[in-house]
Amino acid sequence: MSANTQTSTRQRLLAEQALSRAAGAPLLGGNAMELLIDAAAHYEAWLAAIRSAHERVFLENYIIRDDEVGRAFRDALVACAHRGVQVAVICDWVGCLGQSRASFWAPLRAAGGQVRVFNPPTLGEPFGWISRDHRKLLVIDGQIGSLSGVCISAKWLGDNARNVEPWRDTGVMLRGPAVGELDLAFAQSWASMGPPLPALMPRHDEEAGDVALRVIATQPATAGMYRLDQQVAAMARETLWLTDAYFVGVAPYVQALAAAAQDGVDVRLLVPGSSDIPMVAGMSRSGYRPLLKAGIRVFEWNGSMLHAKTAVADGRWARVGSSNLNIASWLSNREIDVAVEDTGFAAQLAAQYERDLEHATEIVLAPRRRRTAPESIRRTEPRQQRRRRRDGGSSSRAAAGALRLANSVGAALSNRRVLGDTETGPLLVGTLVLAVLAVVAILWPAVVGWPVGIFSAWFALNLGIRTWRLRRRRRRQMHEIDDPGITT
Repeated sequence: MSANTQTSTRQRLLAEQALSRAAGAPLLGGNAMELLIDAAAHYEAWLAAIRSAHERVFLENYIIRDDEVGRAFRDALVACAHRGVQVAVICDWVGCLGQSRASFWAPLRAAGGQVRVFNPPTLGEPFGWISRDHRKLLVIDGQIGSLSGVCISAKWLGDNARNVEPWRDTGVMLRGPAVGELDLAFAQSWASMGPPLPALMPRHDEEAGDVALRVIATQPATAGMYRLDQQVAAMARETLWLTDAYFVGVAPYVQALAAAAQDGVDVRLLVPGSSDIPMVAGMSRSGYRPLLKAGIRVFEWNGSMLHAKTAVADGRWARVGSSNLNIASWLSNREIDVAVEDTGFAAQLAAQYERDLEHATEIVLAPRRRRTAPESIRRTEPRQQRRRRRDGGSSSRAAAGALRLANSVGAALSNRRVLGDTETGPLLVGTLVLAVLAVVAILWPAVVGWPVGIFSAWFALNLGIRTWRLRRRRRRQMHEIDDPGITT
């Protein structure tokens, strides 16, 4: 073996070790993978898989809406339960709020299926509602698995009558050893809400293809996906193309992207042009300038809503799943993604990215603020040319401070660092908000006082209940120590 071959092998092993440690997930080979584009393809594949089930169906989704799409899925699940198939469904309380009620699930429960709602409001947990189950996961018979950004709602299909295009979204169908990780991820979510599932019969050990991937099933405070995103930004050498629905990058991640761009990596970010959550879109736009000054190319989707969460790097690494590039997905929610190390799949995702850019508008710095993305954006510049587009080390420092309104206002009030020119917009917004709040508080104090009183009462109630529970648990433990013969 030549010295160059040995060096290359050593580098691959080190990269695999670094990615495994960052994600907290092993690399699993022997998988087959199919790329799903947009909701219509998802729903067709998902319903076909559910109708083919013989043993069990596990469905975990953030939103399952009581509309024609949601009812089609519920009816398919009811039919499975009538055939004796084990059916277990997890939906999120916040995601389904106003979308579907308990009565929607009554036919499935009557047929023998089980439904659990993740994290409804609970007394004694005042901040418990922050953590959400944002996964979009389906596992059939331990043999077929799927994960995606697509929820179960007709909203994803658009509305031809009103000229609303379908939402742009991405997911995958899987076969092979990785499906076992999807089974395990669902079982862990299920057990977090009540009695665990019965022991599952393994059905996913046989190899189905030659794709190697990691299943990253994150839980609150684990940050596996955040560490992996940081690692990939640091390791990318030629290209890093990102698609995200709700980008609100924290300073360390923005700095990692800026450093990659300044080192000659072709970094691109595709985000919605119009969002179903306007506030998040505004926060995302507030960070465009530091990204652009660092050499990162930013594009806005021209369709109704871009909801995909993908990344592709160097034509060999790709990520698809439910995680957005923001603090909620990285640290607070239950999410599930696959990180794929396969040149064939990465090429598929890169080709889709190029097609998406044909329907996007590139955001540029003055004097021209916008231009329609030309066909030339699909070609990667030589690395040496990209290196010459460096903007110096100050851009990453600006990116660290300018992305979020709270950071800018906090810095101005505490004088803890120098504010850059990119932060005048967030500071102006903060000034206006505080001025309006001051006027309202002076002229109509009850408008401010009532919300403060309600929130204070709510937190006092929850803290009181939490204190009572802790004291009761402590008394019970002390009683057991004093009288070990008593069992509970």
